[in-house]
Amino acid sequence: MTKKILILNGPNLNLLGQRQVEIYGGESLADIEDACVALGHSLALEVELQQSNHEGVLIDWVHAARGSTHGIVINPGGYSHSSVALLDALNAYEAPVVEVHISNIHKRESFRHHSYISQRANAVIAGCGTQGYELAMRHIAHLLAEQ
Repeated sequence: MTKKILILNGPNLNLLGQRQVEIYGGESLADIEDACVALGHSLALEVELQQSNHEGVLIDWVHAARGSTHGIVINPGGYSHSSVALLDALNAYEAPVVEVHISNIHKRESFRHHSYISQRANAVIAGCGTQGYELAMRHIAHLLAEQ
């Protein structure tokens, strides 16, 4: 039976491959989406991908995912370090959540070392580049298989 997961990307991730390539690599968000959809097929996961630069839109998508998805992979971008509201939305979501960061946030500026989202996440993947999305999907598939 196919299970549905939501992959959310926060602010500025629409510019992947165009900005700070030395930190985030040369892959675009479309490249990541293609890889995630392909992996989803092999894991029997239906994958929906969304990106927004607006906190409220991300929160609305988390609310809409309640009861209609089996897990969320989220790269909250800069909202990791500032959004209690996004944390509250994820706390109201009852399925697995895996937080992804392309860069290793612990090797960067000190303000990036804390993530509110980590308080809710079942797992956090940081510093694995865009492969972190695939690792997150595999982990959610594993968690769902254990249920």
